[in-house]
Amino acid sequence: MGDNLAQKLIRSHLIEGEITTGSEIGIRIDQTLTQDATGTLVMLELEAMGLDRVKTEVSVQYVDHNLIQEDYKNADDHIFLHSACQRYGLWYSRAGNGVSHPVHQERFGKPGKTLLGSDSHTPAAGAIGMLAIGAGGLEVAFAMAGKPFYFKMSQIWGVRLVGELPDWVSAKDVILEMLRRHGVAGGVNRIIEYHGPGLRYLSAMDRHVIANMGAELGATTTVFPSDDEVRRFLKSQGREQDWVELTADADARYDIDEEIDLSTLEPLIAKPSSPGNIVPVREVAGAKIYQAYIGSSANPGYRDFAVPAEIVKGKQIHEDVSFDVNPTSRQILENLVKDGHLLSLIRAGARIHQAGCGGCIGMGQAPATGRISLRTVPRNFPGRSGTQEDQVYLVSPETAAASALTGVITDPRTLGMDYPRVRDPEHPLVNTEMLVAPLPPEIARSIDLIKGPNIQGLPLFELLSDEFTLPILLKLKDNISTDEILPAGTRVLPFRSNIAKISEFAFERIDPTYPKRAREIHDTKGHAILAGNNYGQGSSREHAALAPYFLGLRIVIAKSFARIHWQNLIDFGVLPLTLKRPVDYDELQQGDILSLKNLRKAVTEGRELMVLNTTRNYSIPVEHALSKRQVEMLLEGGLINWLKRRISNK
Repeated sequence: MGDNLAQKLIRSHLIEGEITTGSEIGIRIDQTLTQDATGTLVMLELEAMGLDRVKTEVSVQYVDHNLIQEDYKNADDHIFLHSACQRYGLWYSRAGNGVSHPVHQERFGKPGKTLLGSDSHTPAAGAIGMLAIGAGGLEVAFAMAGKPFYFKMSQIWGVRLVGELPDWVSAKDVILEMLRRHGVAGGVNRIIEYHGPGLRYLSAMDRHVIANMGAELGATTTVFPSDDEVRRFLKSQGREQDWVELTADADARYDIDEEIDLSTLEPLIAKPSSPGNIVPVREVAGAKIYQAYIGSSANPGYRDFAVPAEIVKGKQIHEDVSFDVNPTSRQILENLVKDGHLLSLIRAGARIHQAGCGGCIGMGQAPATGRISLRTVPRNFPGRSGTQEDQVYLVSPETAAASALTGVITDPRTLGMDYPRVRDPEHPLVNTEMLVAPLPPEIARSIDLIKGPNIQGLPLFELLSDEFTLPILLKLKDNISTDEILPAGTRVLPFRSNIAKISEFAFERIDPTYPKRAREIHDTKGHAILAGNNYGQGSSREHAALAPYFLGLRIVIAKSFARIHWQNLIDFGVLPLTLKRPVDYDELQQGDILSLKNLRKAVTEGRELMVLNTTRNYSIPVEHALSKRQVEMLLEGGLINWLKRRISNK
């Protein structure tokens, strides 16, 4: 029996472990990606590790999230990141060059390579045959230091594509169909591999759309083969020499098999406030909208702007609609200008924003309170748009543009016009001018890190205590996202380099009293959190683990965890425990006092532990899923302490 593509990619990079589902493996990382919302901590972590120079083939720091400069904080951080790139040997993508994922695919992505990124949408690079995984910044820093990346070997989920997409249906509808079928936890502990004859009709950037939003299924990553379409894409970028053919063996098997007939799909929409809340557009057509927004890493390609431009060409956007356009890279923006599409958008009434993440991460373009915003972004978690009482729907560019014209949610098939067929240019303008190359090592060692007043050091991390008596400070429902644990947006993200300050915003959308209550008991005993299923879904931001740790969080008990956040908790010395009996979630209440004794021995010797609820006088069975390596890390207070000790012992 032959290998599927995911197995080939893993096998070619395997350093530790065996490719057995559920076992921990370590793989070599060829490339890393960091962005400015997470990268400042990564650079501080490299400094804390005492690293001289990154050991990967390519590492790139992008500035794409925090582009709004209301004061000195973001500007200072950009200077700090530039200096850190010079010091440690990274490429630096300047502010305004674009969103990390499409720029990385244009300029650095290579079939057959591994990519680890401190952004949950890093799997987008699977579009061109890479094994690309999102992780917390500390895991990425560890990989930049030349260490393996560890994760549990996932099931391989083969999705066979057949048929061809109908007019007015595009790649966004393919991934929305996957979310309609399986929900936001359907991909947990799975790698999705797309194959089949339907691939011939999907461009490299179409595949990027699908791979990007595999993160919303909770998947470890998504992979596509490197075929003639990937070759065409790389040739158009002047990088045909980087192409290699990579496909699954003819007799490859998958742990899970599924098929999607592309010809049967229709325009879909994710209703508030979850990417998994999917219905056909026709079912909600007619609802009045305030905003239509195109752009983001989830729809970053040339055609994702050119098709809407053709739809609105010679027409006017409805007077009640804000039609927001977020170009995803300066290169794509230049090509839209060259081909006249930007003029069509502007004349129709579009608002053009700078190339970057923008409104996707709550950095501007926030919608009006309670008004419908249609967006081509990957997520619609509550409040992520920057408006607390938002009504964000996820749609394709076709649906967004059609609705911008009519002022109501519109199935684009009802517009009464021919579908604009737009292909990526074969010879696009290529822009590399805003990428700053690494300095030679002999020069880099003389560079000092430039830290503004908002950039503070990391907190000290304590060894795991042998005994805890902790109150449950919060009881949380299912599918709590990292946006709800620690919001993004213009108020919060500028403090990403100041843990003491950013911790003041922890859980503010759920319980704004949490930081104050946590601080009041931190010096005496710390606290625990109780959560439902899929705790920590969404972005990779490690601040969602680090800020609560700073406030005294030491244990999280949940029905289940999202992969990246689970690892982030471990990395920063927080013990994640899973309930063995679902009924205990209902019995436990906020304010209950939990007692754990002989904890270090219990965690080391087995996976099952007993937690005493001293308030109600009964014991709760829980378990952990830590590997031997992770147990060692946790006992030492997290990954930084663990690595420091090994460096000092050499």
